[in-house]
Amino acid sequence: QVVTYPPPSHPLWWSSKLAMFNARKKIVKDKGAAPSALEEEVAKALFDIEVAPQSDIKTDVRDIYISGAQELEVKNRSAIVVQFPYRVWKNVRKIHGRLIRELEKKFSKKHLVFTANRTILDKNFRRKGLKIRPRSRTLTAVHESVLEDIVSPTEIFGKRTRIGADGSKLLKVILDPKDKDKEQVEAKLSTFSAVYKKLTNKEAVFMFPDA
Repeated sequence: QVVTYPPPSHPLWWSSKLAMFNARKKIVKDKGAAPSALEEEVAKALFDIEVAPQSDIKTDVRDIYISGAQELEVKNRSAIVVQFPYRVWKNVRKIHGRLIRELEKKFSKKHLVFTANRTILDKNFRRKGLKIRPRSRTLTAVHESVLEDIVSPTEIFGKRTRIGADGSKLLKVILDPKDKDKEQVEAKLSTFSAVYKKLTNKEAVFMFPDA
């Protein structure tokens, strides 16, 4: 006989089920796909912020939900990449820095990076019934936006591409020097590189300009 604790007749059982049900509202997956354990964990953390009486961003979090989450190993630390549907991205941008801070408290010793879901249209876009391809949907434009998402709320100060003798390209991304001492940004530079590589399959190094 399988015994669950607390049993279904116990009030705690119902409250935990209700919390899980409410947290599930913070995830929207394509075609009804089941969320992963990590995605459920991120969704619950978002829901906890939304209902926390002392939270100063709970009203903003009410209109935010995720579409995915994945974990990466970066050197001696894990990073969680949280993806949001593009339609809620402007709400995320409003509280980007504060939301990362709140979630990093709940996922201690892990870096969190946010990105928006964007659709890349290839050169066969006319087959999809479109007459023109918006520039924002080209591969180059989407990868530029991913770059900005990853480092946000820090801003990009400049970019340089270095081409190796073998023809390989390395993008050097210079970040705004005024953010160097903020929010452990300097400690996240290798995380930014790993996340950009994972999402775009391109190499990039992130740095601050020399003083």
